[in-house]
Amino acid sequence: MTLSTGQSTNVVVVSNSSDNPFAIDIAYAMGQYDDIDDIISMKQFMNSEFCPRFISDEHDFDNIGRKLKGKSVIIVSTNSHVKSRQELAMANLIIARAAKENGAARVILVEPDLFYSAQDRGPHLSLGETSFQRDIKDVKKFDGQPFTAKLYAQMLKLSGVDTVMTIHNHSDSVQKMFNEVFEGDFHNLIPYEIYAHYLLNSDMLDYGENGEGLVLCAPDKGARDFVKEMFHTLGLPKAKFIMLDKERTNERKVEITLHKESEHTFDGLDGASIVLFDDMVRTGSTVVKSCQFLQQINPKRMVFAVSHFYASDEGRERMAHPALGEILTLNTLPTILNRDEQGRLRKKMVVLKVEKWLAQELCNILDLPQNHEPNPYKIDMSSKNPRFKRKIWFSEELQELKKSK
Repeated sequence: MTLSTGQSTNVVVVSNSSDNPFAIDIAYAMGQYDDIDDIISMKQFMNSEFCPRFISDEHDFDNIGRKLKGKSVIIVSTNSHVKSRQELAMANLIIARAAKENGAARVILVEPDLFYSAQDRGPHLSLGETSFQRDIKDVKKFDGQPFTAKLYAQMLKLSGVDTVMTIHNHSDSVQKMFNEVFEGDFHNLIPYEIYAHYLLNSDMLDYGENGEGLVLCAPDKGARDFVKEMFHTLGLPKAKFIMLDKERTNERKVEITLHKESEHTFDGLDGASIVLFDDMVRTGSTVVKSCQFLQQINPKRMVFAVSHFYASDEGRERMAHPALGEILTLNTLPTILNRDEQGRLRKKMVVLKVEKWLAQELCNILDLPQNHEPNPYKIDMSSKNPRFKRKIWFSEELQELKKSK
């Protein structure tokens, strides 16, 4: 994809860490070829306090505090190996304030896995608007805690952030509250087309021309709307849709059953290819239990598709279970690309890199000219475990490699 924005536009892409490959790729896709660390300095005082500086000509005394006048500043924020989310969140606030105090007309935060989304309600019914009726047990879960997601939104707004862009946020409470704080300038991007394009053009799943033998599965009622939309986006009329139900007894223990509202039962699904969709994974308990439960169908292939892959050592070890055949995920948490960190689980993974997609969406928001690419993602997978038997759409790098041979 080539975006025709270039350096002539009033757009500056930075990050909250000096070396963020995800941010660098978004900047490059938007036509910014200068290194981010040549645009902003991540200065830190001796007492450890953070003081970023948008780099200017040291001899220019005529434009002090106006370097960013009229520009849109995009802050790309992802996870880091060396900084906590708390540190990164605070850096977002200070960078946004620096941008505004130096003339920026608009500040956009791009945070694919929106910080503090798990802290999406508080210890009173008025703290968090949910899609379900909160009972006393749900309120008690937050007893003594702050409604941190709202605090984060309010602090971002106060610091100067005008627009927030994220990917597949799971919380109705967070979505409603961010929309309220940012007066509708909150963009929760759902990767329906990216997942659909990959699943329709790869051999990860095995099914008939009209979806015969394909089953889409929602792990719980909360994921139903997303998986239903995936069902429609795939456009395979003979595919099936099932919904599971889970009861969490503690953080690491869940019980799985077929939901009473499931569109289809297990009848006639023997030997099907199953793709289980979810927005995020942490401990892996639910996904492994779900895959084990689905083994009674005797699936031909079992794939877990998840937008945000965050897992501890315990979670990665758990998801190496043979009941879980393949993992399809996005690189919203860039550590997913670290093969040393993922270990043997990496052989199960296909990662869809979405920096170009985000750059394209940013150009839409900023009303910038671009050469639109219909499938703006790249594929990263383990070369030791090839997954394809027929010619499919590959990433640009792989196409070039094939040509060179």
